[in-house]
Amino acid sequence: MSFSRIMSATLQGMEVIPVQVEADVSNGLPLFHMVGYLSAEVREAGERVKTAIHNSGFVMPAKKVVINLSPGNVRKRGTSYDLPIALSILSAVGELDRERLQGVQAVGELGLDGSVRGIHGILPIADEARKNGASCLIVPLENEPEARLVENLRILGVDSLEMLCKELKTEEELGSIRGGQEKGEGSGISLWEDFADIRGQQAVKRAAEVAVAGHHNLLMVGPPGGGKSMIARRIPTILPSLTREESFQITKIYSIAGMLKGDRPLITERPFREVHQTVTKAALLGGGVWPRPGEISLASGGVLFLDELAEFQRVVVEVLRQPLEERVVRISRSQGTYEYPADVMLVAAMNPCPCGYFPDYNRCQCTPFQIQQYQGKISQPFLNRMDICVEVPGVRYEDLSGAVSEESSKVVRSRVEQARKRQIQRYRGKKLLFNAELTGVQLEEFCKLGRQEERMMRQAFETLSLTARTYHKVLKVARTIADLDGEEQIGMEHLQEALIYRNVKV
Repeated sequence: MSFSRIMSATLQGMEVIPVQVEADVSNGLPLFHMVGYLSAEVREAGERVKTAIHNSGFVMPAKKVVINLSPGNVRKRGTSYDLPIALSILSAVGELDRERLQGVQAVGELGLDGSVRGIHGILPIADEARKNGASCLIVPLENEPEARLVENLRILGVDSLEMLCKELKTEEELGSIRGGQEKGEGSGISLWEDFADIRGQQAVKRAAEVAVAGHHNLLMVGPPGGGKSMIARRIPTILPSLTREESFQITKIYSIAGMLKGDRPLITERPFREVHQTVTKAALLGGGVWPRPGEISLASGGVLFLDELAEFQRVVVEVLRQPLEERVVRISRSQGTYEYPADVMLVAAMNPCPCGYFPDYNRCQCTPFQIQQYQGKISQPFLNRMDICVEVPGVRYEDLSGAVSEESSKVVRSRVEQARKRQIQRYRGKKLLFNAELTGVQLEEFCKLGRQEERMMRQAFETLSLTARTYHKVLKVARTIADLDGEEQIGMEHLQEALIYRNVKV
């Protein structure tokens, strides 16, 4: 028999699709043929594999070799099939025992000298291999720490095809289990940054606390030098700690994007992604000929910060509307639809006018038309998706020179964590974690108002010209404020504060 197979995998967005690599070696004119809906880089694997096999001390027979990557209706791309193709060929020609490859899954790129090189997306592949009951996953040695984050899965890290073949020819069980490594990669936020560094701006810091507690989107509007960026960059310091599951899911995204470090693969801090105004739609949402995660997905589970919001291209800002509502990015291509998570807390900052000092007419030199044109760069539908809008006034001299002790991030974070715990307990058994995720039916259940509160909301709806969406956002924010106060019932003071956050004119 000159037929052999081994399991591998391919990534389509966040989804891992099992791929069966089959090799058939038969008599006939010397030929190396690959089928299975392959991209150009996969077709090039033939020359890499043949040369790697030869340089590893094996002889490629002068026969007809046919490789099939199944299923044939899924596009195969990347260099991760080199290693399983080589193993299937060596098994088909009798160099390796077919029984040793039963239940084994392999991924990895081959160099011409037979070395095994690292690839992207090892973590989701390893997690899927465990779910599918693989007996062992063979990975490049540089990807081994990442693969070992998956518990209860035997991992074998190899640095060369020759080394792997020697291992397969022994009678010892392949790989070993050593799951649950805790060494992690941080988010890049300096540990010394703290809310205590911010002098004054109590109302803005309160708005940031409410936004974090309920996972609400936050927009800050104010003159240059008011501390908008400073506050935004300290928001990660008051975010609750990552759970093991959240850390694992964030690490998967960075694994697919190829942004993990080999020695510290697990991300243990919430991501903070600051995007420049020149960003493109593809860079922000993800995309390209072969889609990969964009900035909004890399910020999933953390904060996406857009500074100088009005300076972004309008078309770029508008594409965020759907992901902010659905918490997922969908990218359609001819070969299929790719989905990436977009569970972000959006924080944005902008000036009220081109010079930044409106409505201070002593300093603002902008014409009414310039102000209108500048503010008009941000559409009302997009602004409606910002749960909290707050004015950031200029900092007073008294705030800078005073000796008043400001609250530290640790103190604020403790209140946020208590509010989050109340939400988790309230929504236990529901498909949501935060107040920002409440839908129409759930709003009626968890945001009930008394008669007095109903009358005030009716009046506010007409006075502030609220839409259905902004009305619901006021209720969600009020629910969060009540949670921070430890109250189960939404009161007048909670609604009043939430309405203040809808009263900023831009």
